[in-house]
Amino acid sequence: AGARPGPFRAGELALAEVRRKHNTTLKLLCRLAAGSVLASPGGLLPHRDIIGQLPGQVLRTSAGARLLLRRPSLEEYVLLMPRGPTIAYPKDISAMLMMTDIHPGDTVLETGSGSGAMSLFLSRAVGPKGRVISYEIRDDHHNLAKKNYRHWRAAWEIGHTEEWPDNVDFILQDISTAAADMKSVTLDAIVLDMLNPQSALPVVHPSLKQGGVCAVYLANITQVIDLLDRIRTCKLPFLCERIIEVTHRNWLVLPA
Repeated sequence: AGARPGPFRAGELALAEVRRKHNTTLKLLCRLAAGSVLASPGGLLPHRDIIGQLPGQVLRTSAGARLLLRRPSLEEYVLLMPRGPTIAYPKDISAMLMMTDIHPGDTVLETGSGSGAMSLFLSRAVGPKGRVISYEIRDDHHNLAKKNYRHWRAAWEIGHTEEWPDNVDFILQDISTAAADMKSVTLDAIVLDMLNPQSALPVVHPSLKQGGVCAVYLANITQVIDLLDRIRTCKLPFLCERIIEVTHRNWLVLPA
């Protein structure tokens, strides 16, 4: 909904798909500019040949390779955008959004802006009447998250009829030092993606509404155990409802 029926325009994002051996696909992301060229393993394609074309067209490179051009989904953008730290992958983000039951209009706290992947999905989930507050301790990660968010919004507004909401406040600060700021905020949900989430919980839990959900993204079960130990020893008012690992399996189905 909201996608322009018209052709690609300069300034928006285009996704090129290249078919490779064994039915695999290489995806290339570019921001269209009249004087630029898309370089692929199958040759070059000037951006001016893409601008003005309708998404879904197959164009040929200078070497004759076929490229399928279309507008990227948010999932594809976060997987292909510049990144510093490892991102929370869309399969995990989807599970966390479901667990937190975030609605349009909600106020959500994110700790660990990273490269901005979670921030973008939260931004879409809370909508134009909602708010995402995203804390990051590292200056380089903070700047990258803001840049990726800004680039997606700018491209979206060129290729769609409605604006992407400007609803994320990126804050460069250690969340463990933000107790005073948290006092003035009421949170519908909390999403923690940081090395030591146990350091954030004492600061953020007073702002979480009664019955609100805090979802924590951790890399291994040792970190989960440490987090649960901290919750117990500090007697924090949290109940561990679920610990899950999200798996994702691709299938390739070919004619007999």
